[in-house]
This record gives sequence, C-alpha cells and structure tokens, in this order.
Amino acid sequence: MAVLRGRRRCRGAVLLLLLASVLAPLVLYGGSPVSVAHLPDSTAASGAFDREDAPNLVWPQIAASGVSLARDLTIERLGEHKNRVLSATDHLQAVEAASRSRASGKPDASVLREEPESRNAVVEGNGNAGLGQGGVIREVVGSEGSAGRFGEPGDGKDAVARNGKEVGIKLPHSIDAEHKDGSDEGGESIISGMHTTGSLSSSSSQTRDATTTRDNQTRLSNSSSAHRTTNRHTGQLTTSPDATVHINIIKDQLTRAKTYLGFFASRGNHGFARELRARMRDIQRALGDATSDWQLPQNVHSKIRAMEQTLVKVKKIHDSCSGAVNRRHTVLHSTEQQLESNKRQANYLAQVAAKSLPKGLHCLTLRLTNEYYFTNSTNKDFPYVEKLEDPKLYHYALFSDNVLAAAVVVNSTLVHAKKPEDHVFHIVTDRLNYAAMKMWFLANPLGKAAIQVQNIEEFKWLNSSYSPVLKQLESQFMIDYYFKSGHARPDENPKFRNPKYLSILNHLRFYLPEIFPKLNKVLFLDDDTVVRRDLTALWLVDLKGKVNGAVETCRETFHRFDKYLNFSNPLIAKNFDPHACGWAYGMNMFDLSEWRKQNITEVYHTWQKLNENRLLWKLGTLPAGLVTFWNRTFPLDRSWHQLGLGYNPNVNERDIRRAAVIHYNGNLKPWLEIGLPKYRKYWSTHVNFNQVFLRECNINP
Repeated sequence: MAVLRGRRRCRGAVLLLLLASVLAPLVLYGGSPVSVAHLPDSTAASGAFDREDAPNLVWPQIAASGVSLARDLTIERLGEHKNRVLSATDHLQAVEAASRSRASGKPDASVLREEPESRNAVVEGNGNAGLGQGGVIREVVGSEGSAGRFGEPGDGKDAVARNGKEVGIKLPHSIDAEHKDGSDEGGESIISGMHTTGSLSSSSSQTRDATTTRDNQTRLSNSSSAHRTTNRHTGQLTTSPDATVHINIIKDQLTRAKTYLGFFASRGNHGFARELRARMRDIQRALGDATSDWQLPQNVHSKIRAMEQTLVKVKKIHDSCSGAVNRRHTVLHSTEQQLESNKRQANYLAQVAAKSLPKGLHCLTLRLTNEYYFTNSTNKDFPYVEKLEDPKLYHYALFSDNVLAAAVVVNSTLVHAKKPEDHVFHIVTDRLNYAAMKMWFLANPLGKAAIQVQNIEEFKWLNSSYSPVLKQLESQFMIDYYFKSGHARPDENPKFRNPKYLSILNHLRFYLPEIFPKLNKVLFLDDDTVVRRDLTALWLVDLKGKVNGAVETCRETFHRFDKYLNFSNPLIAKNFDPHACGWAYGMNMFDLSEWRKQNITEVYHTWQKLNENRLLWKLGTLPAGLVTFWNRTFPLDRSWHQLGLGYNPNVNERDIRRAAVIHYNGNLKPWLEIGLPKYRKYWSTHVNFNQVFLRECNINP
C-alpha cells in the first residue's frame, strides 16, 4: 500500500508541474513588454531570464506576438517536463526496489547506483505575494545540463536568500544534514525536489516525500563509494581528505607503540612489550600497502580498537614524562659522580705505577750491587780523574737513583757528541744505589769521556742545620703527610704526596756551586731525558748575566706562575706576576759564576723557610725554582728542549726530530709498562739489551 501511495503522489506532482508549465508563460508574457536577460543558444536547456541583466538586451514591443511566443515556450516546457516525468519514474522504481530489499533482507544493486542529476528550478519573486509581470524565472541547471552557466556551491539557496522571501517554487525542506550549508561535497547545489505555493500548495507534501526518498538514495550511494566523490564542474575524479582517516589513525598508533616499547626495553616490562608487539603485528598486516581507507580489510575497525585499548592500558602503568626526566637526571648525576670517582682512582693508580720500580730494574740494581762488592778493589776507580775539575771541558750534572735511566742519558749524549773526550759526567745518587751505579759504568766504560759517581751521603756540608728543606723533609709532619693517608685532604692531587719529594736528590740542583766549586758552567739533565744532537753549542750561549738558561713553556697555559704558586697569599702576590711565563726543568744551563755572585742559594733558603707550612706552594722543585730564579732566567730556543713525551700522546713528530733533548716528563716513563709505546723507541735505542746484566734480569725492549 505504501508503494501505491507513493506512486499516486508522484503522478499528482507531475500533473501539477505540467499545469504550472502551461500557465506560467501565459501569465508571464501576456502583458506589457519586459526587459529580458541574455538568452543562451539553447533556451530549452537553460531557460534563464534575469531582469538584473536588463541593459544587455531590450526587446521591442511584442504585445501582438505575445500569445504566439507563449505557445512556443509552452511546447518547449512540455518537452522538458516530459523528461522530468521519466526521471521521476526512475526514482519511483528505485524506491520500490529499496522497499523490496528491506522487506527481504537482501541488498539490491539498483539501490546503490548513482542517480543522474536532475534539473532543478527555483522561482524567485520580487517581493510580491504572487507571480506578476515583473516576476522572473531563474532556472538553476545541474552539472549534467547540455549548456548554460555552471553554478557555484550554494547558488541555489543564495538566490532565495537574496530576495528575502520565497514565493512561487521553493527549495525542499528535507535536505540531508551533511548538506545544510547549501552545497554538497562535489561543489554543487543539491535540489532533490520542489513544491509550489499559492495555487500549487496542495502538492507540497507529496514533493517533500519524494525529496526525502531521493536524499536517502544519494546518501547510500555516497557511502558505498568509499568517500570518493566526483567533481562534476571539472569532470575530474578527486579523493576526499576523509579517505585516509583510518590509515592516519593506524600510523599514529604505531608511532606511540614504538615509543612505549623503548621505555619497556629499559625497564624490563616484558609482558606488556609482548602484547604491544602482537598488536603492532596485527595492525601492520591490516595496513599492508594501503594508501586509502577503502583498501583496508573489513576487520580493521576491530584491530584499531584493540590497539587503542592496549595503548590506554600501557599509558596507565607508564610514568609521566616529568617522572622520566627526573629519573634520567638522577641517573646522569650518579654517572657523573661515578666518573669523577673513577678519574681520581685512575689518577691514584697512575701515581702508584709511576712510583713503583719495575721488577727488572730492581733485579738489575741487586745484581750490580752484588757484582760490585765481589769485584777486586783495584778495579773500582774510573779513568781520567784529572778532567773532573777542568772548567774548559763540557760538564754535565745528573742526579738519579735509576741506573738504566742514567745510562741512557750518558750514552745518548756521547753518541751525538762531536768530541766525546771533552765531555765529563757527574752523577750523584743515594747510598742504596751507589754501588750499582758505579758498577754499571765500570762494566760499560765510556771510552775517553770522563765520569764521576758520587754518594750524597759523602756531602757532609749538606745537613739540616744548613739546608731548610732537609730539615723540613726530616720533620714528623712531613713523614706523616707522606706515609699516613689521613693527613691528606680528599681533593688534593696525589702527585704532591709522591715520596720522591722526600729525597734530597731532587733538591741538589739548588746546591750546584757547593757540589762543583771549581766549575764555571754546568749543564743539568734529568734522568728521564734523551739527547738527540751535540750540545756543546749551549756553552757558547751568552746568558746576559742571568743564572739559569732554560726553555720557556708559555705555549702551555698550565706552565704559568699562577698554576704553581698561591697568589692568594700576599707575599706571593706582591713579588710575582701570575701570568709570567714559566720554564722547564730537565735541561738547564747554569752559570755558576753568576750564581755565586748573586748568592742564589741563600735566595732559595729564604723562600724555603717562608714556605715551611706549604702555604706559598706545594711540594716540588719547580715552584721553588720559579721563585728562586725569578728575573734570573734566560730563555733558550725551544728546539733545545722538547717536553711532553711522558704524558702527551700528541707531541708533534717534527718537533721531536728537531729537538736537541727530548724529555719524558710525566708519569709515563719509557722504562715503565705504562709508558707511551710510540715514544719508547727513542729511549730504548740507547739501551744495549744484549748486556749480560740485562739478560739476567729479563729486561727486554
């Protein structure tokens, strides 16, 4: 019965439309002449008459031919509405098919097909209640029309709004909610039907029902096309932004899931990690290579919901971002503290390794000492004793308790000397190593060069009553400081607690005039140096009245005065410049004549007494030398002395090659296992590893 009622309503609407088409031209053109807008080539196709464009064309008086013109237009209107009847019939069949499908529960393919666009008309009034001579018919032509203007979105409803009131034929009231703005997704006005007012008001309800039915059909057709619409103005097929909604959701879920997996890996939540990976695999398989939603499988919605539930559950158990940041800061702070602790420990162990005597060297000392005391007493003296006090020769001062290191200094000097017979070496050592040192050079003679080995215990003039530093070294405070760890501050550098500073051998360099009373110049060498060229030219350097000739170390910031002296003490701040350039011990030419003249030893004693409580500088000989030889040091060319081979692995090879003396200052001595291998070759070259004592003590390159 519902189908029959719908059919009757459709037929009634068609008859009313035919009647309106017959009467409208007669009423419109039966009176006075009007101004008519530009007509297209096919009047039947567009039928647009616009009085706003009246200046474009003004027709002559057509009162006599008005009836004939109305007849022709009526015929054309009848043909046009015949097509609309056919279209309405198609719609009715579609409605019947949809009804049958709903009744049987089976979808009908005809319901899902896209409906052809119909031609929709809007009759606008000029503000009057009825249609009169001044009325205008405006026809809005669909995009499938054969000719005429193409309307912009919303043209249909805007035309009604501009006139303020609707008269004649109006837009249907039952417009789909998605198109309430007057335009559909394709960019055209959707006018599904129309109803009349005034004399045609009786058919309004029937037309509205037909409109509702057609809107439902259009919505079904749009849903089945997977968000793809046709731009009927341009004839191009475009993809709506909504076509990738689900794909974007899936990608966002995958991104969040990967982020959570990173947190779980570091915190050990393996159960949630497994569940999250399983969800990721499911949703990745569903996504595949799809580029739009219509390519996704039907069960993608359930997979998206399952992934979202898992992500919500994961988020609940996961800490907030601020908590994670605080935890990372705590870990970072703990790591930094551990790093500092490890650095201090490494520094301490390096100091221990530097102070330790290798097993081979200890064996060598014992083996040489034993050999010395079992040797005939007549063979214990060195030749060329007369050269020891000859001021015309080249004299070297070397203070060491390391037999092998002293041997390398002497051997390397003689190898590069132009006249070895003019060189004299004065070695001073302690009581424990005196026999071993002397035995080594007795077993390995130097040719025509002279050598002297002395025991520091034989210097009777060197005692605590004469030397302030010796008195300080023998004090109980110093002994406790070096041998009891509780007396040291935790932040103090352990190198200052090296027991070598207890040895008076390090301070003998301040007593050179007393040791060599008949010499004018002497070249002081440390036992961790290697000579690489002839040094006799140093005796020809004019020191210009200075006492000490040394290479300055201004290029390295830690060798300036403020790194060694305590400038917070007024006494230091008053007498010295904190930015003054320091200089290096290890290879120094001392003018003993000037030394005696300027009484340098007494200057040294004065400063040592002032530093009894170590308030001016820490222990060591370099700070004492800086204050003692302040304004009394002559700068030598840098090529004479190259430092850094005992701590710096990046010393320039070119600087090493051109240096007269290379210095292994630092903890990484070449005779230790911790020494830098790349620099050890310069030192080991001057060691005869085939020597019997070295073989017996297993000392190898």
